[in-house]
Parts: sequence; C-alpha cells; structure tokens
Amino acid sequence: MYQHTTLTGERIDLPVGKVVCVGRNYLDHIQELNNEIPAEPLLFMKPATALCEISKPLVIPADLGECHNELEVALLIAQPLRDCSSEQTAADALYGVGLALDLTLRDVQQKLKDKGQPWERAKAFDGACPVSSFTPLDASADLGNLDFSLTINGEVRQQGNTKMMMRGALALLCAISEVFTLQPGDIVLTGTPKGVGALHPGDSLQLKMAPWFDIHTQVGE
Repeated sequence: MYQHTTLTGERIDLPVGKVVCVGRNYLDHIQELNNEIPAEPLLFMKPATALCEISKPLVIPADLGECHNELEVALLIAQPLRDCSSEQTAADALYGVGLALDLTLRDVQQKLKDKGQPWERAKAFDGACPVSSFTPLDASADLGNLDFSLTINGEVRQQGNTKMMMRGALALLCAISEVFTLQPGDIVLTGTPKGVGALHPGDSLQLKMAPWFDIHTQVGE
C-alpha cells in the first residue's frame, strides 16, 4: 500500500489523500497535442487508489490502447490550504517536491474527449499515479527553476523546467485552493512538458531532478 516517504525511505506522517492534476500547463505540450490554451487552470483528480511507488515496476492496463507517460513535478501538501491569495502562504503549506507520472490511456481519453465526457477512465485507474519520495526545499532551491527529465530505454523523451510553466507552482496552489480545499497529504501534479508517448512492457525508465532524484524503474512485462 502506498505511503508518502522521505528521500531516505522514512514514512512521512501525513495521510494519503487525493491527487489534483493540472492539465495543459506547458505550452510545448499543448502544441504537441494540438489542444487549446485554457483561460484558467484545467483541473482533474485521481483518487488515492491511483497512487503507487514509482520505484516498483509500473503496471499498465492491457487491451485499452496506448498508455502514455506524462512526467510531472509533484507537490505534497502539509497544511490545509483554502482560498489562498498569497504565494508565501502556499509555500508555507508545502511539505516538499517529488516526481510523478500521470499515466494516461490516450486512446480512451480521446474517445472521452470526443464525447465531451470526463477523463477519469483514462487517468484515474489503479496505479495511474506512480510517485517518488518527497524532499523539502532548502533555502537555495527555487521552485520556479527546477530541471527534470524522463529517459526511456536510454533516450531522453521528456525534458522540462518549472520556469516553462504557464502558471507557476505556487500560483497553481492558490488557484486550486479557490476551487476546493487542499488537505494535508494531498498531492498536486503541476503539468507535463512535451514528449509524451506510449509505454511498452519491459521499457526501462530513468526519472531525474537534480540534486535529489535519479530514479530507475521499468514497465512490468
């Protein structure tokens, strides 16, 4: 069963809550999928049952079309956040950052989009949110300038920096908190850069965000 952990593998004393995802927050990814630019943050959610440890083999559904990688910076909430208007208040509510994959059944999602239906069948299945451990940000770290990347089978597939976000991480937290309360133990996924693509059984993945994360995992056979 999934549990939030530190870089050293210790349990973080926070409950496991919902996952709030932000869609279309990197312009290059919007252009990649030929989507419209949203006027306000595009929000959807994954349940706690979607969470799993990213270091274990990823389980992707069979016979439902392509399952795509979407690498994202993840934020772990430590304090309740509601109707936040100050980015400093949002920063104070954070435990820290990690990396996650927003696994997406792309063919299923397209069919849902064509019918104007919600995306949960494509994004909220069990195991749809593999996530790393989390680390607090030290004084020298800039949440608005974090490099991260995903390499698959030795080839870089996604490479981004949080300064490329259309809406910064703390601004997103404030915007989300105006819609619904973020509770301790909730995770916010902040969007994905270009480079999404299909995953296949046996693929080897490396996820990096210096200086904290260099994670190796694979897609289960």
